[in-house]
Amino acid sequence: MTVELSVLLLAPVELGKLSNTLHCPFLYTIYLNQSKHEIRSIRPTTKHPQSGATWKLLQSEDPSLLGKIKGYVYSENVPKISVDTVTLTSPILNPDKVICIGMNYKDHCEEQNVPVPVEPIIFSKFASSIAGPFDPIPYPKETKELDFEVELAFIIGKKGKNIKLEDAMSHVFGYTVAHDVSARDWQLKKNGGQWLLGKAMEAFAPLGPDIVTSDELQDPHNLTIKCVVNNEVVQDSNTAQMVHRVDGIVSFISRFLTLLPGDVILTGTPPGVGVFRQPPHFLKVGDTVECSIEKIGTIRNVIVDE
Repeated sequence: MTVELSVLLLAPVELGKLSNTLHCPFLYTIYLNQSKHEIRSIRPTTKHPQSGATWKLLQSEDPSLLGKIKGYVYSENVPKISVDTVTLTSPILNPDKVICIGMNYKDHCEEQNVPVPVEPIIFSKFASSIAGPFDPIPYPKETKELDFEVELAFIIGKKGKNIKLEDAMSHVFGYTVAHDVSARDWQLKKNGGQWLLGKAMEAFAPLGPDIVTSDELQDPHNLTIKCVVNNEVVQDSNTAQMVHRVDGIVSFISRFLTLLPGDVILTGTPPGVGVFRQPPHFLKVGDTVECSIEKIGTIRNVIVDE
């Protein structure tokens, strides 16, 4: 399975929040065991395509490979490139699957006055839904109820089926910020109640600004998670509110589907979304949406005319 990565954070977690200068490996080419592991580089930008190529995300036979890459990253000879000179693309560009979990925050269930789901509620997006961390989001002409949702997403790093709960975290490659853009009329009122069209339109899954690997972020279940629209905080919670945790999600999904390296899984949103506000608060052209998660970073997308 070949998966393109544009941004891969292998440096300490605090570098997940973009600063003026990055000391990370995603702005230059890495050649490590290329013939054996097919590792070439990380495709980072649209302005500097010459620094890109493809990271072939494989289940490495060499357990020290990540350490070797980090050794390169931390070396004094690694160049530094200003963030202002590049355009970051999504960390994942062509996953086999984009899987989403609905109703997965206790406080989100409470705002709707609905019971906490006994099992994860599963729906999906497509690879074509993915957008970059700072890309504009076109307002689809098909909807009048565009909504925001900040979510923690994780990326699968190892193939698995029927994964035991105690083994599940070993299949997680890392974590990123996701914006689960939603057309509520198509999700909740049309198409026979199927969520797909309301969730899977183009640019309905901005991701980024990086992937923090699981060895750097070992506990994803105690992170501040926020969404800000036009400088107003609209969602503010903690991943400790998740009903089904990452290991349980991995184990559950693998009962039905084979998880592959590069698969992206969005873990649900906290309360405060526009559709459940009184009165409802939907997005409009010109709005700026910022989704942030502690120790990972912030993505920022402007709503534009389609």
